[in-house]
Amino acid sequence: MSTATVRTGPGSLVVVGASLAGLRAVEAARKTGFAGRITLIGDEPHLPYDRPPLSKELLAPGGPTDPVTLRSRAELVDELGVELLLGAPATGLDPDAGVVHAGGEDVAYDALVVATGAAARGLPGTEGLAGVHVLRTLDDARAVRRALDEGARTVVVGAGFIGSEVASAARKRGSPVTIVEALPAPLVRSVGSDLGAALALLHTRNGTALRCGQAVAALEGTGRVEGVRLADDTVIEADLVVVGIGAVPRTDWLAGSGLPVDDGVVCDEFLRAGAPGVYAAGDVVRWHNPLFDRSMRVEHWSSAAEQGARAARNAVSPADAQPYATVPYFWSDWYGSRVQFAGVATHDGYEIVSGDPAGDHFVALYREGDRLTGVLTLNGQRHVMKYRRLIAQRARFDEAIAFARTSAPTRPASTAS
Repeated sequence: MSTATVRTGPGSLVVVGASLAGLRAVEAARKTGFAGRITLIGDEPHLPYDRPPLSKELLAPGGPTDPVTLRSRAELVDELGVELLLGAPATGLDPDAGVVHAGGEDVAYDALVVATGAAARGLPGTEGLAGVHVLRTLDDARAVRRALDEGARTVVVGAGFIGSEVASAARKRGSPVTIVEALPAPLVRSVGSDLGAALALLHTRNGTALRCGQAVAALEGTGRVEGVRLADDTVIEADLVVVGIGAVPRTDWLAGSGLPVDDGVVCDEFLRAGAPGVYAAGDVVRWHNPLFDRSMRVEHWSSAAEQGARAARNAVSPADAQPYATVPYFWSDWYGSRVQFAGVATHDGYEIVSGDPAGDHFVALYREGDRLTGVLTLNGQRHVMKYRRLIAQRARFDEAIAFARTSAPTRPASTAS
């Protein structure tokens, strides 16, 4: 380990992670009036860029190949006064000394925001096999885009948001694509099996072959992938395999730090991470969400942005710390349709209050006991935020149903419990 030390001096803030949460952290610290030194550490050499377009616009035929950079170097360095340490993965943390080890340097801090995000989960045994990719970084997106532009026969492992968007991009080119999903339907963990099956219709209507309830046994090929062998011994020919089976919070660099880690950095409602001056935000944090009175880790754009800002404000002004309570929200674009979800999908039941799950539009409300907890929409952009506000207000389920009946012209289509 190098003994070189970046002396940030009194009143210093270090943010580890130069993606959305980390960027919002440094912006919020300056907006709060923090005048001390800020160091932003990132493992990628790129300036902070927006990740949702990686599986959307950057994969679209004829779309852009460059990322949406969230801030220019001049804005970060000259306007916000941020010291950048990019291309420097964090390798360790010493909370007692107040030091982050990154890029061969020891970066001292008074306040720290951990925003290292999550790493895409890969398929074991596929390392070094050409044509097999995850989709998490700009370099990943560019590699997948090149293969799609070449008309690759594509197999997507996992029918979640990333996998579904990759399939959509392949079908826009008229290329064959198969999605393999181990669970009975897409997004079962996020929206439940019934409505996951409704979303599956988007794939089949658009020519994507969907193989649910199937596990991948092995990838075939010598040097380059040639096929995907399923558990039933079926082999699907493939030139490109994109693995979208979830992500793992990037906490390995915190080994030995003493920070509590359990599927993410464990934090309280103030995003405090269990050591003096240390906070966490974004995909890496598991925090207590007081709105739902439960521990959560979410991997959504809006949460990362909000958490980064809140963690930084609390870090630089701990006496004025505020809890982070939110209604999680995400969206995904498939074949020209938009899927949106807000809140938490529970097992107590749901009701369709607009449209038809078998069609191209519906709105479904979820309940937990007598409380409204979630809303799922397909092409329901004008609906979702209304219900997100009701969830934030802890509205009762019957109040939400009454609201739906008075504000929407379509009668409820069905109820499930």
